[in-house]
Amino acid sequence: MRPAESALSIRHAVALGLLQGPAELLPVSSSGHTTLLPWLAGWPYAELDGELRKSFEVALHAGAGAALAIDMRRELLAQARGMSSDRAAVMALSLAPAALTGFLLRAPIERRLGGPRSVAAGLALGAIAMALADARRPAEGRASAEAGPCDGLALGVAQAASLIPGVSRNGATLTAARVRGFSRRDAQTLSWEVALPVLGAASVLKGSRLLSGRGAPPPQARPALAAATASAFFSTALSARVLRRTGGTRSLAPYSLYRCLLAGAVMIRLRRAG
Repeated sequence: MRPAESALSIRHAVALGLLQGPAELLPVSSSGHTTLLPWLAGWPYAELDGELRKSFEVALHAGAGAALAIDMRRELLAQARGMSSDRAAVMALSLAPAALTGFLLRAPIERRLGGPRSVAAGLALGAIAMALADARRPAEGRASAEAGPCDGLALGVAQAASLIPGVSRNGATLTAARVRGFSRRDAQTLSWEVALPVLGAASVLKGSRLLSGRGAPPPQARPALAAATASAFFSTALSARVLRRTGGTRSLAPYSLYRCLLAGAVMIRLRRAG
């Protein structure tokens, strides 16, 4: 392979890892930013071998998932000790649609919906849905402990939709939770809780492909992958701590505005490029 296809700059890997944490925990789409930042900055990320890009995504999600699991360890242990059948159904239903969609449609989604134009569309459409769902509900509402199977299914469908780059897993689940009447704080709690199984499953499935030898990264790319994992872990841990202090009671309108502005910037650049 050419150098651009077989190597990954460590400074670029660290930059994307540092971006992963806030982009994963805020409703702005981490996958969209992983695509758009290199494209806007002119980095040769799109020239990398496809399997290497998948390895890089595994590294980012593994670092973010590990940090989030550590941050939420008390809540997770408490749930595991006293999990009711309804809560187990919520978690199962929040995972099943995304797992099924990923199994059936992963390849066409990656092939057709990974470019800047489709990411911009996902950002804009998701922003509109999120803003409307948040504006039509009061800040206070149902508690996360009240979630039932129908809520779990709504969160699962949202996570399935978020497989489209730009939609944002966090944004989609916040939208679904707000539509279901949960308070802003409890919608954020549910969004983080249902994220862990999806992040873990994605990392395990993609990681198993790499370990099987079908997509093992070249030796020269491994330092950058390690740097990406470490920086994603650090940025996610820091972001989770900051977001816990600030709470989840703020309006989602600023995030919607940011997403629309970013989508607009992408479309302007595409138009100028012809």
